[in-house]
Amino acid sequence: MDLRSISPSPSPGLVNLVVEIPAGSRNKYEYCGEAGLMALDRVLHSSVRYPFDYGFVPNTLAEDGAPLDAMVIMQEPTFAGCLIKARPIGVLDMHDSGAYDGKLLCVPVADPRQKGITSIRQIAPNQLEDVAEFFRTYKSLEGRVVIIDGWRDFEVVDELLLTCIKATELL
Repeated sequence: MDLRSISPSPSPGLVNLVVEIPAGSRNKYEYCGEAGLMALDRVLHSSVRYPFDYGFVPNTLAEDGAPLDAMVIMQEPTFAGCLIKARPIGVLDMHDSGAYDGKLLCVPVADPRQKGITSIRQIAPNQLEDVAEFFRTYKSLEGRVVIIDGWRDFEVVDELLLTCIKATELL
């Protein structure tokens, strides 16, 4: 699975997202570029499970040295390696072991039931808190210090995405 030809943003307001971990999983998979496939990185220590399909935007580089993280709200989990065209609706701002580790929250373009969702304000606050709590819990169980700075709405997505795309050009 060679991701070099996949555009991070196929058109304005959209991203391509590669799923690493399906919703409901305790298995943490990561894309292994050297092998060109998904690899099992670890199994989460506790009973916490990923609340949404979780992955990354290919051909981006975030401040933490990895591709830009992204989550997608799905009615049913997909699978590791699935490519989803998605609309980012906000960002979870967090710091993991002192480094900024923002995560996009997206909805899939292919789901007509989510066509009208354009903002995190349309997502129930308790659902957003569940996501933040998932990261607090699983990171702390691994002995990592994580600070959740909160959610920001869709208008900050473009700047974060552009910064992460430009960072790959510096390599």
